[in-house]
Amino acid sequence: MLEVDDLACLKGDRLLFRGLAFRLQAGELLRVAGPNGVGKTSLLRLVTGLALAEAGEVRWQGCPIRRDREAFHRELLYLGHAPSINDLLSPLENLRFACAAAGDGSDEEACTQALVRIGLANQLDLPARVLSQGQRRRVGLARLFLSARRALWVLDEPFTALDVKAVADLAQALSDHCAGGGMVMLTTHQDAPFAVAPRVLDVGAYAC
Repeated sequence: MLEVDDLACLKGDRLLFRGLAFRLQAGELLRVAGPNGVGKTSLLRLVTGLALAEAGEVRWQGCPIRRDREAFHRELLYLGHAPSINDLLSPLENLRFACAAAGDGSDEEACTQALVRIGLANQLDLPARVLSQGQRRRVGLARLFLSARRALWVLDEPFTALDVKAVADLAQALSDHCAGGGMVMLTTHQDAPFAVAPRVLDVGAYAC
């Protein structure tokens, strides 16, 4: 279980939100909502331990993440809004490198299958610099199919630049992860056909 208690976020000299609290349990999908600039991405960074809160605490399985960050990160997959890929490498090379760096399986066949599943069968060996924005996004998203063992998926705008079919396929993958006992926390401005309606956390309700 992921627990967030009385969280406050300071960005520069501006307090974005305070008193934010929620619980996320196995099998749940949480959609983080709110107007632009309210602190949705900042919240994801606090939850993943990539930034420090002004106040409050984030706990994983009852333990504050600051006490055992490595154990928490072994259970976490975080994909930010911008695709983190090397333009000189192919999608297959990028995915194998990302998986190896994260300690996930980087077997070439498994990576190939993940890229085919995400819709990049014809771009496997092309340099990433020639890919469209949507195709670049899919390279990063292919990691989802190789990270089922990670219980918590935190995704920032995962549906950006995807076509209708890719949105449906990704929504199914997220629903399947939850059905298998995983947890998903995401931001998105798009409607997606999830198998089960997500819970909604309105960050704007805690805005300062």
